[in-house]
Order: sequence, then C-alpha cells, then structure tokens
Amino acid sequence: MKSLVTALALAALLAASAAAPAQTLRWASQGDPQTMDPHSQNEGLTNQINGQVYEGLVSRDRQLDIVPALATSWEQAGPLIWRFKLRPQVRFHDGTPFTADDVVFSINRAKEPTSQLSVYANALGTPVAVDALTVEFRLDKANPIFLQHIGTQVMMSRAWAEKHKVTKPLDYKNKEESHASFNANGTGAFVLASRQPGIKTTFKRHTGWWGRFDGNVQEIVYTPIANDATRLAALVSGEIDFVLDPAPRDIARLRNTAGVKVIDGPENRIVFIAMDQSRDKLLYAKVPGDGNPFKDLRVRQALYHAIDIETLKGKLMNGQSFPTGGITPSPLGAYGDPALEARLPFDLARARALMAAAGHGEGFEVTLDCPNNRYVNDEEICIALAGMWAQIKVRVKVNAMPRVTYFPKLEKMDTSLYLYGWGGSITDAETIITPVLRGRGDKGVGLYNYGGWHNERFDALAARSSAEPDAAKREALVKAALREFKDQVHLLPLHRQVIPWAARSNVDAVHRADNWLEVPWVTLR
Repeated sequence: MKSLVTALALAALLAASAAAPAQTLRWASQGDPQTMDPHSQNEGLTNQINGQVYEGLVSRDRQLDIVPALATSWEQAGPLIWRFKLRPQVRFHDGTPFTADDVVFSINRAKEPTSQLSVYANALGTPVAVDALTVEFRLDKANPIFLQHIGTQVMMSRAWAEKHKVTKPLDYKNKEESHASFNANGTGAFVLASRQPGIKTTFKRHTGWWGRFDGNVQEIVYTPIANDATRLAALVSGEIDFVLDPAPRDIARLRNTAGVKVIDGPENRIVFIAMDQSRDKLLYAKVPGDGNPFKDLRVRQALYHAIDIETLKGKLMNGQSFPTGGITPSPLGAYGDPALEARLPFDLARARALMAAAGHGEGFEVTLDCPNNRYVNDEEICIALAGMWAQIKVRVKVNAMPRVTYFPKLEKMDTSLYLYGWGGSITDAETIITPVLRGRGDKGVGLYNYGGWHNERFDALAARSSAEPDAAKREALVKAALREFKDQVHLLPLHRQVIPWAARSNVDAVHRADNWLEVPWVTLR
C-alpha cells in the first residue's frame, strides 16, 4: 500500500509539473541532493544542485577551462602569494553586498573539520582581505594547481551565516541539521525557492544576477525519481524535460523515441572497488581465523584478476564505459602513460592460485557496500562482481542503499568492501591523490580513504608532488607515486563512465565532461 501511495503522490507531482510554464526546466535524476549547505558534502549531484545558487571566484567554460566568476582577475604576486580582484557591485540573494570579508569567511568555513571540502580549502593557504574588493591567498608552500583548487570553493555571506548560526558546516554524517540544510543565500543565477527533501526542490531565476543568461530558463523544478523505468516514462510522456542519468540499457531505445534526444559524452570519473586494509579483523565478514585477507596483496590481486571487465562493459554497461587500470579520474592525470592505464588481465586460474598461496583457497564471506542511486548501474555492478568473485570462493553479500545512507556510512569507515567513484572538472592527479589515495592525516589529507590503507613510499612521493613547482620534476613524482599505488593494488579500478543525458527534443543543453548541467546555458524551445 505504501508503494502505491508513493506512486500516486509522484504522479500527482509530475502532473502538476507538466502544467508548468514553457520556461520551467523540469529536471530529474535518481537521487536527491544531500544538503543545501555547500561546504558540508562533496558529492556530484549535491554540488551541482547547490551550484545553481552558490558561486566561486572562478568558474568553468564549456571546455572546462577556468574563467572569471566572482573574481574578475588574478595574479601570482610571488611564489607563495595569489591576489584576486573581486567583481564590484555583486549582491547576495538577500541583498547584502559581496566583499572580501565573505571570501575570507567562506574559505575558513570550508576548512572546518565538518567540511568535506577542507582538503582543497587548506591547500589555498591563508586568505587575507587587502581591501573590500581584493583578496590575497598566502601559502606556506607551493601549490602547482592552486587555480584548480580555488575552483572547488563557493562563497557564502558571512552576515547571513552569522544571523542564522551556520558559521560552520553541518556535520552530515552524524545527522546534524541547521538552517543551511534547507535554505540558501548565494550570488548565483538562481534563488532557492523551496526545498522538500526527497520530493522536490524549486529555484527561481535571480533577476539581479551579475552574469549573462545564454538560455531562457526562468524556473527549475528538480524531482528525484529513483526508479529507472518511472524516470524514463516521465521523460517520454513529456512530464519532465531533462534526465541527468538515464539507464544505459535504455539509451538505444531513447535514440529512436519521438520527442526525445540523447546528449552524451565521457565523464571525468573513475569508478572502483576499495577494501578495508587497516583493521586486523573485518567488520562485515566471516573469515577462517578471523583475520583481514584484504591486507594481503595476493588477495587483492586475486579479486582484480577475477573481474571480467569486458562482460561488465558489454552486457551491463551496454558499451557505455571505458575499462581502465588507471586510478585517476582522467587519463590526463597520469600524463597519458599507457603503463599506468593497463589493467591486470581477467585470469581465473591466476586468481585461484593467488588465493591458495595466501591461505584462502576455500575463500571467505564479506559484505560489499554499494550505493543504488549514485553511479551508473552502481547496484548492478556490485551484483555482477559478487557473481564473478564467487568463482574464487569469495562469497559476497551485496548491501545496496541510497546515497543519503551510503555516504555517511563510509564517512564513519563502517565498511569492509565498497564501491566508490571520484571525478569532476579537474583532470590533474592531485585531485584524487591527496584526498582519496593518501593515508589519513591532518587538514583533509586522506579524508576519503575509507579503506584506511597506508603506504609510506606512496605517501612520501605524493606529498612531494603536491608541492613541486617544477613541471618536469612533478610529472616524475606523480608517475612514481601512481606506479607504487597501482603495484600494491590498494583499490580495484573498473572503468570511467560514459554519461548520457536524455532530454525532450525542445531542450538545448551543453554536455560537459564533469557531468555538470549549467542551467543558464539551457534553452527551452
């Protein structure tokens, strides 16, 4: 009965949306943003929805090149000083002016321990307001991708945050809520009009925006629709205009469906499996002797060799993936080195031999945690892997859950084996090396290393690469670090996603490799 009520409520909501004006973009995908607090969580859809309201000093153009946003210009005033000139006469949605004090406040807020963006904010050094429209960032060491890091930070109003007692990001993993959970006040192209978690989020065009609208969208109505078939039916019937994540199996049919079009391209994102390599005993497993088999390189190699990646690509992903042995979101992060992109081959005999050599010839049981509404075919990938690993007697229970439950579970390191992905607009390896691959440390280092692995040689090389200003020396350090990490099989790379979008034929949108829908560029005809 509950499912029937939910279905009827969704049908009513979509029917109401169908009556919306022609310049209302009715947007859907399988998940919902986690929070409206822009510094709390660093997750693709959450960032994208918040990105309708909040802006940074710099932005990205159609080719993902860095362009001015709330800053009109910048210069490197010295090896350890970056100076930004702010755009004059910009106001937040509540009418308060945007100044250098807001920049200093926002960067320091993003450095707080409850912020998942702290690793990037800490890489920016100390922000200092020189005058109302000038900010300097004073670093204690060189940052070779400073501009990439500044692009991850959005600006909040200090006055608004103080008024509503949200000067620190909310602690999402421990279910904290605040005024910033459901309200927003940015400088961006759209104003948050209403927020109903799990139901609908609505935005209105900000008529006082400093930027230029290349499209004609006046209103955004975002609706999470978890079921692939329901989402597809709503698009085909015209009840929604745009789907961020159509199922790969539906793409061929959509290409031949009247009134609908597919807009696709590769995403700058690596999808992988990671394992608990820190505990002496796994949390969710039954292992003879109660040890942790994932600490053994041979077991990690065996799991890798048992993955039939071409079957995943062909039968599950419908060809909509790029299998890789790389561990960076983009192959550019490894400087196009083919050795760093090469996979261990699918070889069951080798996998079984490695398991036997490690003393696990009879296998063990383990739970694989998996989201069911974050990555393309995420739950289906986990189920397929469970079947593959059964052939080497690793008995896997797939524990799939919505992102709203999944990510807080990982943040608490409450997992033994998990599916994860990493990507965005930055192609440089640093964007995954420091927050994801390094051992857990201070200031956000290793913040997303939920497997707890620690490799001293890799960490030393990675730390040096993060602060090496000489391009040639840095390339050598990055390659050496990636080679060490790859050789130790600390994670099992699967593929880079191909991201198809689906839209009504009257929707013109620009597909970017960071899977970001820039609504000011969208035109409804």
